[in-house]
Amino acid sequence: MRLAYVFNALGLILRCIALVILMPVLVALYYQDYFSVIPFLSASFVSLFLSFVIRKKSDTFESLNDIKKTEALMIVTSAWVLFSLIAAIPYVFYGFSFLDSLFEAVSGITTTGATILTKFDYPKTMFFWRSMSQWLGGMGIIVLFIAILPQFAVAGRQMFFAETTGPTEDKITPRIKHTAIAMWTIYVLLTVIEIILLKISGMPFFDSVCNSFSTLSGGGFSPNAQSIAGYHSIVIKWIITFFMFFAAMNFSLIYKVWYNKKFSLLLKDDEFKFYTGIVVSFTFFIALCLYFSNGYTIPDSITDSCFQVLSIICTSGAASVDFAKWTLDAKLFLFLLMFVGGCAGSASGGLKMVRLLFIFKYLRVQIARILHPNAVYPIKINGLVLPIEVIAQMLAFSIFYYALFALTAFLISLIESNALIGVTGSIATIGNIGPGFGSVIGPMGSFASLHPASKVIGIINMLVGRLELIPFLAMLHPDFWRLK
Repeated sequence: MRLAYVFNALGLILRCIALVILMPVLVALYYQDYFSVIPFLSASFVSLFLSFVIRKKSDTFESLNDIKKTEALMIVTSAWVLFSLIAAIPYVFYGFSFLDSLFEAVSGITTTGATILTKFDYPKTMFFWRSMSQWLGGMGIIVLFIAILPQFAVAGRQMFFAETTGPTEDKITPRIKHTAIAMWTIYVLLTVIEIILLKISGMPFFDSVCNSFSTLSGGGFSPNAQSIAGYHSIVIKWIITFFMFFAAMNFSLIYKVWYNKKFSLLLKDDEFKFYTGIVVSFTFFIALCLYFSNGYTIPDSITDSCFQVLSIICTSGAASVDFAKWTLDAKLFLFLLMFVGGCAGSASGGLKMVRLLFIFKYLRVQIARILHPNAVYPIKINGLVLPIEVIAQMLAFSIFYYALFALTAFLISLIESNALIGVTGSIATIGNIGPGFGSVIGPMGSFASLHPASKVIGIINMLVGRLELIPFLAMLHPDFWRLK
């Protein structure tokens, strides 16, 4: 690994972050919130200063065209860590401790939505930044910079696949830069449409922008203390439900359907069919629980069931109701969904639908081999046989994912002396879901009261979960640290 190349790329990324983090300044000026100008100017200055510190004058941007996989993994991981630290600076100005600021910042850019807020009387500029940071992190900050920076036209391939979610390299155009532009175009277009629909439905414009940012990113942060339940509108619930469905879809598939004008492509995609089947079946079962056990009406049971199913699957963690008050049967269905996640190539976190589909297919093959040990059973997804290396990667990822969950659940349970907080808090942060269960970290609760050690574990979980373990696992190998 050549550190000069890594620092060169990080220097360029930090300059872009310095510009991006100035966006809330415009909101502060519009609302005449002049105090809020200082936090974001300070964060921008720090980012710009660091960009010049780590980049040598002798380096040229042409060196970015020769980045190797280990260097790309290091760049992506370091960029997310640096962005987290810079994104935390504004929260310090609003009176949060550094640890709480970092927790909120990481929760934002990883689109987790787990909050340490216990009150919601802060300036609008801060709430805009909470949602905007999720929107930037939803599609990926590296993907954004690949789309807008000509310096990443060649080197972007390695960094693109180091950051984007999913087990396979799924390009939708021949050039990575065009792929990044296409994905961001769809992302922006859907966000604008949702803003318009929410505004028409009666939501204040500022809230429409913030909630749209949080919905499409699979983030869940809302300027309303009671999340979406605070707007008391069934129309708003269904609009956000509709866009959460898109947020959990593979954006490559959305682009292909839109570009080719063929909706039949959806029905040919195994992951999409599996995803739709999960949503429909869990919505049905939870609706039955709400109607028979929780006293809901039929319309409310369907509305809140579908909303919460998609909220957990797309890992937004938004709440149409306080589901912590549901009966055990309904909550158990939601808990199972925490181990699923959205589709590969989506803005959601979690294990991903394609990996869960693979696990089912793999288990079915192993059962068949018990009866026919000499038979050959290829595992296919979308009609293509999965290569051995992809199968090995999926198995390794799943094992490490659940191992990390078990370890951190145990540690948090031990620290907090509460198994409910430990188990649901662990999967909520690794899966970038946000709220757990119970009155403490439930949908209307906060992570503020947790022990500092639990917050540190949560921060690590959120970053590892967002980058899907791979960069962090690579760092465990001694060869990764061979410097040149």
